[in-house]
Amino acid sequence: MRKFWIPVLLVLVLLAGCAPGANDVTRLPDDDPAGFWKGLWHGFIMLFTFIVSLFNDNVSIYEVHNTGKLYHLGYLIGAMIFFSGSGRGACKRKGN
Repeated sequence: MRKFWIPVLLVLVLLAGCAPGANDVTRLPDDDPAGFWKGLWHGFIMLFTFIVSLFNDNVSIYEVHNTGKLYHLGYLIGAMIFFSGSGRGACKRKGN
């Protein structure tokens, strides 16, 4: 049972390393704002980032310094990809 948790913990730590950083208010909004691709990634790893953010105040699940609509679109698509992955199994027909 212990061998199962080591890879899970390793993946969680690696994904948390790609999480949005602390939302520093001293950083100018024009200093490399997060765009579509970062929004896609942040949406995809939202669950893991949320778990880490419970224990670390410097990690948030959303990047405040973003490009706006494109970041939001990427974030939404990333979250939909991750959280609706099991939706395909609900659509299977009986008898096939």
